[in-house]
Amino acid sequence: YEGRVQGVGFRFAVKQIARGYEVVGWVRNLIDGRVELQCGGDREEVDAFLAAIAESELKAHIKHVAAAPIDLPSGVKGFEIVA
Repeated sequence: YEGRVQGVGFRFAVKQIARGYEVVGWVRNLIDGRVELQCGGDREEVDAFLAAIAESELKAHIKHVAAAPIDLPSGVKGFEIVA
């Protein structure tokens, strides 16, 4: 995520939104001012989770979203904020 996404509670809000979905993964700040989100789960749950972020109060801070499919490492459980 690009925009004014650091220093506005973005990661905390994303973690709260994740509670309503069957997703695993993490969200973290990057040194260049962007926020990285990696998540996995059932495709429909992931899509709904990402849509919920896009429609949340966070949308005012998001200027650009770049998405690419990834494979999460095995053993990832829950959804966390990481450093």
